[in-house]
Amino acid sequence: MNTDNKETIKVETTVHAPVEKVWEYWTEPQHITKWSFASDDWHAPFAENDLRVGGTFLTRMEAKDGSFGFDFGGVYDEIKINELISYTLGDGRKVTITFTSQGRDTKVIEVFDAETTHSAEQQKEGWQAFLENFKKYSELSKDEDFKGEL
Repeated sequence: MNTDNKETIKVETTVHAPVEKVWEYWTEPQHITKWSFASDDWHAPFAENDLRVGGTFLTRMEAKDGSFGFDFGGVYDEIKINELISYTLGDGRKVTITFTSQGRDTKVIEVFDAETTHSAEQQKEGWQAFLENFKKYSELSKDEDFKGEL
């Protein structure tokens, strides 16, 4: 896969939850498996995450009908708890996610290097779908640790 094009794509959302909860749901495997897919006919049966510079992550994504699946993973380049995650994917593309506290809300922005197999619009739509699924999961989940903060 050619990654020399240097085109970047940005997706974003605002999650109606405090940044600490958003960070936890983004980074902990038991939560990642609940949201890391773009549509209801997919799921993420497995996730592992070593959240430290040089650490790796891996999420297995599969169609529920078993027709297709793939691993999504990479290596962390920079971590600032509750603020920023930067990583390099297996194909060399870079991704940066920022988490900005806005009182009881959190703005999540992902910027990633485009790949050349799919159009920029397709990639943006796909990554935005993941982000919206994350937002939905985070806002609907009732976690006792955060009950008083919601």
